[in-house]
Amino acid sequence: MPVAALADIHGNVHALDAVLADPRFAAVEGVVVLGDVVAGTFPVETFDRLLGMGDSVRILRGNADRLVLEGGDEESRWVHDRLGAGRVSAVQAWPATFAIEVEHLGAVRCCHATPRSDEEILTRITPKAELAVALEGTNEPLVVGGHTHVQFDRRTGERRFVNVGSVGRPYEGRPGAYWALLGPDVELLRTDYDVRAAAEAALGSGQPSAEVVAETLLRPPTAEEATTEFEAMRRA
Repeated sequence: MPVAALADIHGNVHALDAVLADPRFAAVEGVVVLGDVVAGTFPVETFDRLLGMGDSVRILRGNADRLVLEGGDEESRWVHDRLGAGRVSAVQAWPATFAIEVEHLGAVRCCHATPRSDEEILTRITPKAELAVALEGTNEPLVVGGHTHVQFDRRTGERRFVNVGSVGRPYEGRPGAYWALLGPDVELLRTDYDVRAAAEAALGSGQPSAEVVAETLLRPPTAEEATTEFEAMRRA
C-alpha cells in the first residue's frame, strides 16, 4: 500500500481536509509530513488534525516551523501564541529528517528542503552537479522534500529527488492542494478544494500576513515564476 507525502501545509486546514478526504488518500497505509506544518493560518486545527491520526503519521520540522519556535518575527509569535505550550513542545520534538521503507521503492529519506538543511534551495533547474552535492551523504536512493512549493521529480546518478509540492500554499499557477503518493512509484497529485473559502477564512483569522496569504491562494505564481525566483535566491 502507498504512503502519502504532504509538505508545506502552512496551517491551511481547508486544503489539508480536502487531501484527507480525497479518495486516493483512503488507500494509504501511512503519512509523512515534510515540514512547514503549523506556520500559517490555522496552526491549532492543522496540528490537531494530524496528531489525531495517531501512529499512522510521521511529521518533521521545516524552516518555518523552526522560526515559529524561535519567535523572531510578528508572524511567528502570532502562531506560537496560538499553539500554546503543549503543542510547541511537540513541534520542538519533531525531527529534521527521517527515513522510511516503502514497498517497491525501498528506503526513502524524508526531509524539508534537503537532507542537510531545512532551507537549502533545490529547483527543477538546479544544475545536476549541485543537486548531487546537496544529496551527498544520503544512503537512500530516493529523497522526498518540499520547501519551494513546486512539484518536480529529478535524478542525478543513482539518486532521485522528488519535491512533493505544497498542500497549503502552492506555487503552481493553479489553485489546489498538491501532494504525492509513494509506492509502487512516485505519483505527484493535486486535489481541488474551495480555495475562495480558505482565502476568506484567512482574511478573518487575524493572521498578520492574511492579505498576502489570501492573494497567493487565489492567484498563485506559476511554477516557472517561482523557480526563477528561487534560483536567483540560491545563487545569491
